[in-house]
Amino acid sequence: MMIAGLTIERAVPADIRAIHALEQRCFPSPWRREFFESELTNDGRFNLIARHDGAIAGYLFAMWIGDEMHINKIAVDEALRRQGIALALMQRCTAFAIEQGVTSISLEVRQSNDEAQQFYHFLGFEAEYIRKAYYPDGEAAVVMMKEL
Repeated sequence: MMIAGLTIERAVPADIRAIHALEQRCFPSPWRREFFESELTNDGRFNLIARHDGAIAGYLFAMWIGDEMHINKIAVDEALRRQGIALALMQRCTAFAIEQGVTSISLEVRQSNDEAQQFYHFLGFEAEYIRKAYYPDGEAAVVMMKEL
């Protein structure tokens, strides 16, 4: 079910403060604000925000090179999860990837994050391998990939 009043748009510099605040609430090892700022200016990036009633409810930061895309970050405000926001972000990203001739999308997810892994599996991603000690706290990542 799609949440009423939701819009998906490209992220712009004015969104960085709210994106970073959401990042800090969602992740134990959040990206620094400068990382998000540089992602907005780097080539080969596709960065989205989901806005609900004017406030940023979620975001997705991706990069692509040639026919490969990588999801660097995706997050949704905890109070608004399970309402189709992450799905809408991923669908918009996938549609853009197809337009660009991308043939595969990859991402990493914490090995302990079963919910996220189930969500990505639902979207057609398959677990490819484990990256040991990927996260700053030492947790491993499951690398997942989807062929388009």
